This record gives sequence, structure tokens and C-alpha cells, in this order.
Amino acid sequence: MILQEIFLLLMFLALFAGILSGVPAMLAIAGMPLLIAIVGSLFGAFDLGFLNFFPARIWGIMTNSLLMAVPLFVLMGVLLERANLAARMLTVLARMMGGSPRGMGLSVLLFSAMIAAATGIIGATIVMLVMVSLKPLLDSGVPASRASGLICASGTLGQIIPPSILLVLLGDQIGNTYMEAQQRAGNFAPSAVSVGDLFAGALVPGLLLVAIYGVYLAFVLRPAKGAPARARERVPAADVVFTFLPPMLLILAVLGSILAGVATATEAAGLGAVGALLMAAFLAEKNPLGRTVLVMAGLAAFSLVALRMAGLDRAAPGSPAGMTAILAAFLITAGTLLASWRLWRSRVLQETLSETMKISGMVFGIVIAASLLALVFRGFGGDRIVTALLQGLPGGEFGALMMVMLLVFLLGFILEAVEIIYIVVPLLGPAILGGDISPVWFGVLLAMNLQTSFLTPPFGFALFYFRSVAPRTISTGAIYRGVIPYVILQLIALALLILVPDLVTWLPSKIFG
Repeated sequence: MILQEIFLLLMFLALFAGILSGVPAMLAIAGMPLLIAIVGSLFGAFDLGFLNFFPARIWGIMTNSLLMAVPLFVLMGVLLERANLAARMLTVLARMMGGSPRGMGLSVLLFSAMIAAATGIIGATIVMLVMVSLKPLLDSGVPASRASGLICASGTLGQIIPPSILLVLLGDQIGNTYMEAQQRAGNFAPSAVSVGDLFAGALVPGLLLVAIYGVYLAFVLRPAKGAPARARERVPAADVVFTFLPPMLLILAVLGSILAGVATATEAAGLGAVGALLMAAFLAEKNPLGRTVLVMAGLAAFSLVALRMAGLDRAAPGSPAGMTAILAAFLITAGTLLASWRLWRSRVLQETLSETMKISGMVFGIVIAASLLALVFRGFGGDRIVTALLQGLPGGEFGALMMVMLLVFLLGFILEAVEIIYIVVPLLGPAILGGDISPVWFGVLLAMNLQTSFLTPPFGFALFYFRSVAPRTISTGAIYRGVIPYVILQLIALALLILVPDLVTWLPSKIFG
């Protein structure tokens, strides 16, 4: 047993060394454990027969219908980012809120909360925010460090506000880990945990975090003494409706269909991708006839969702509902073809598909590599060692939960969120989820905790994205100082969720029972 523990320690030291060396994360996560496993087999500490299960694990990952939602949600987010919706929405919000430091700061926060639910891609959101909001923030009198912190923190809201790619990945891992842990504990009929459960559980915490940010901004972004007050502009209602209604309807259709139980996460992601395609093409299309077809296709998509919610999606073809469904399917097909052709001609679709493939490939590469890591970990008996260690902590299940939360927070300084999910949940999750702790509560706590990993120096990805596009007049030190208050605010929100679990569990219980 001592020999296995030594090799486990060597494996994790080699893993972190590989990641910090600059080697692609996928290669480090898979390569280092494999190397240690081979060396361990020479000393009799590892049975290479464990590796025979790896092909079956890859097959399970690639045939997992839930993970198919990942590229579709990525496609949806990239399309909306390329459609230049951001600049339009932020401009209207800024006019409504006024041009004062506080008004601009709250405008960026509200805009980020809305666009977060539509994109959920950290890099694209932060780059977009820098391009459209950094200069207006600085011009309104917001200090560079506070503007930097606001943009970095607001750009990460898409990780906790559903629909979120992070929550999809967490739902997959926690659902599988919870079922396995409960069955090991003797419960052979545990209730399944779905992505919809996590979406419902994260909705209130996400809005709570936005509210905490808003209160903080209202206090710190005060107009300078003697500065003239800037009045809010009267924005025409048509500008507000046509700017905010389409993306909000898309979010409502995607999230509502999941929470209503009429669509799986993968089906809703497909709906979101088609809706984003139609929306992006509508903004690029100048022909009135083409715009009409795209609008009708969008309305047809919403009508299909309504028919499914009403249970009429499988009505007889000759019935009114059946004829409506057939007509809607025809309009959606025509609109999708027209939108694809229009965006292909402008090369937007090629760029979007390329970006989607890069992001999805990175995610699936890490998922497959982490599966090998988990297999080697179990081969060394790591699951038994971790369970015994966590059970021996003071405070029982709660003490073990706090230890995992602390470990995730510390890992956030050096690892990316997806890497943490596929390392921590399979390795430490069984010891937590084998008892009475709510898997939804545990998942949302992890999501809130993981959000800090995007902001914590030195390897916070939000900081990297901001630094890559921000002007050199804003120093790296100013960026770090700007994000520190938001890391503290996120930890305060995490503490509230730990102290008041109903903030997470109330909405799922109301929706799903």
C-alpha cells in the first residue's frame, strides 16, 4: 500500500509539472499518468490490465448523447458573438443607464449577464467586452483597474448562468459519479441527476452573483465630486424591443424547453444553434424577402417548442396541430438553408465552424485524457485511499465537502476549469456523493468555485484573454488588482450557498419534484 501511495504522489507531481511546463493539457493529463503506470508496473504497484478498459471508456465518451450538446452550445455562442449583437445591446443599455461611471459599469454588468446566457464562452465574451466596453468605461471616468476587473468578472458569468457549457460537463460527470457512488453505498435505485437539475439549481445562484456585483459597483463607481450629472436618454421602444427581444426569446426557448422537461440538453442545444444561425443571418441579410423567410423560420421554431410543451408534437398529420408541425418543419428547413448560404458567402460560417471545432476538440481531448487519468488513479487504489482520507476528516461529510472546496479553489490558481472537473469529480466525487449530500447542491457549489479559477492569478484564463486584447497602457498589475474584489465577492456568494442550500435546491425541487 505504501508503494502505491508513493506512485500516486509521483503521478500528481508529474501531472502538475507537465501542465505548468506548457505542454498541451491533453497530453500532460494523459501522458504523465500513463508513464507513471508503466513505471509502477515494473515495481509491482500497478496492473497494466487496467488499461484494457480504456477503449471502452473512449467509446462511452464519444457515444454520450449529453456531451453532443457541447459543440452545439459552442456553435450557438460563437454565432451570436459573430453577429455583432454585443455592440448594439451595450449601446442601447448605456443610453438607458446614462454615461456616468456607475451607469456604464451597471450597463456592462447587465449586458454581460444577458449575453452570458446566450454565449457561455469565456474567451469570446471577454474579447468582445474589451472591444465594445473598455473605452466607454474609461471615457466615463472608471479607473483602469476597476474597468479591467469588471470586464474579466462579467465575462465569466456565462459559467454559472445557464445554459452553460461548464454545467453540461459537470452534469455529465456528477450524474455518472453519483449513480456509481450510491450503488457502491448500497442504494441500487438512486434518482438520476440531469443537466436540467443543474441548470435549475444554478439559476438563482447566478442571479445572486449578478446582484452582489451590482451592489458592489453601486458603491465603488461614484461620480467624481463636482462632475456634472449625465441624464439618461429616452431610447425609442422599438430600439429596445428589436435589440433585446430576439436573443432573450432564444435564451427562453433553450432554457425553458430544458426546465419544462420537453427537451434534453442536446435537443435544446440544437434549437439554440439553429436559432443563433437564423439570427446571425437576419442581421447580415439586406433583402426584404430573405429577412421575411428568416423571421418566419424563427417563429416556426418557437411554434414547434410550443407544440411540444402542449404535448401536440406527435399529433396526426391531418390534424391542425400536425399540419402546423409539418409547415413549421418546412419553414425551419428553408430558413436554415438560406441562413447557411448567406453566412457562407460572407465567410462567417466558415470562421464559426473552425472556432467551434477548435473549442470542442480541446474539451473532448481533455475529457478523453482525464478518463485515462481516472483509470490509472483507480489502478493504484487511489479511490480507496481518498475515501478513507476524507472519511477520517473532522466534521464528517461536511468536513470532506469543505476540503474538496478548498482543494478546487487552490487548483484554480494553476489549472483550467474543464481540467479541474475531469480530475476532481471522478477522483474525489465518490467519497462525497456516496452519502446524503445533494448532488445538485454539490454541483452548483463546484460551478461557483470553479468560476473563481478564471480570475485567480497567475493562470486565470480571463486574465489571459483580457491581456491579449487590452491596450498596453493598462498594466498586468492593474488587471490583477482589479479582479481581486470580484474573487472575494465570488467567495462570499459561495459561502452563502453553503450556509443556505435552499438557494440551490429550491428551484429544482419546485420544477422537477
